Amino acid sequence: MTQDGPIEKEQLVYFKIGGIIRKYRKEKDMKLLDLSAITGIGSAMLSKIENGRMIPTIPTLFTIIQKLGISPEVFFSQLNADNKFPGYYFLPKDQFTAYEKEEGAKGFEYFSILEHSMETGGAFQISILQLKPGASRPLVTTSAYEFIYVLKGKVDYMLEDKSFEMTEGDALFFDGNIAHVPLNRSRQTVSLLVFYLFTDARS
Repeated sequence: MTQDGPIEKEQLVYFKIGGIIRKYRKEKDMKLLDLSAITGIGSAMLSKIENGRMIPTIPTLFTIIQKLGISPEVFFSQLNADNKFPGYYFLPKDQFTAYEKEEGAKGFEYFSILEHSMETGGAFQISILQLKPGASRPLVTTSAYEFIYVLKGKVDYMLEDKSFEMTEGDALFFDGNIAHVPLNRSRQTVSLLVFYLFTDARS
């Protein structure tokens, strides 16, 4: 994410951006294609922004919130966070937050453990993904590096034309710009630990 003005990137929780945009879009009963038409931003890019798979540049973000009729002050007040690291975080599992990553995805349940913007630039997000039997979605890309660790079950992880059979304890690290999707071919729910690392160079 580029800096263009007095907004200090280390004071913003990047991963709230997409959810806030989606909330305002739905409140106005707009589809992605409607927002694309008035902003001039492709619907595919808007989808990636809303799904947290891409952090928009400041000019792109300002275009979106302007066309949605949101004042910058109101929008950014929802992103502000005390980002001074106290030295530790205790994260009780009952405080993990469910969120939607892709609209229309079947059997993908995400729970955010920790979202943090770093003083040195960039940000990371740690989530749990519960993958139901028969879960499905198209291949996607993410403007981040991703680390996957299998907590429970077996999964086939697709990276374009490659497939990795993963069982409990296996891990996978990859460039999220490679199209990817996990496939649960079993009859049991699979649990994955997912780590996203966003860096300024990839925003």
